[in-house]
Amino acid sequence: MATHKNIVSIHPYFRPHEGKREAFLALLPHFIERTATETACLYYDFTMSDELIHCREAYIGAAGAAAHLANVGDLLETAAGLADLEQLEIHGPAEELDQLREGLEALNPSWFVHQDGLEKVGL
Repeated sequence: MATHKNIVSIHPYFRPHEGKREAFLALLPHFIERTATETACLYYDFTMSDELIHCREAYIGAAGAAAHLANVGDLLETAAGLADLEQLEIHGPAEELDQLREGLEALNPSWFVHQDGLEKVGL
């Protein structure tokens, strides 16, 4: 069961290169199809604001987030040729984030440590 004690969310913001917006958007169904196979994925979707494309995604624990990144690694490489990763945020409990830091340092993410909150189950 996912709780605030183990949920990790990843928040990448992509800005497609000049003339590459449609090619980048064409990748989104491939990301979704691949992610649909992941049992630790809690949600995964894309939103847009003008030219900025954001992926909203959350996983059960660091292991779930790491498994996702491995699962879509080749798609991320393709995306890197079409868009700049303008911002990357990783949110979650400190003990989960600590398990991801070493593997993601090259992307220079902003780390957000969970402090407090509430859970609503069964809505």
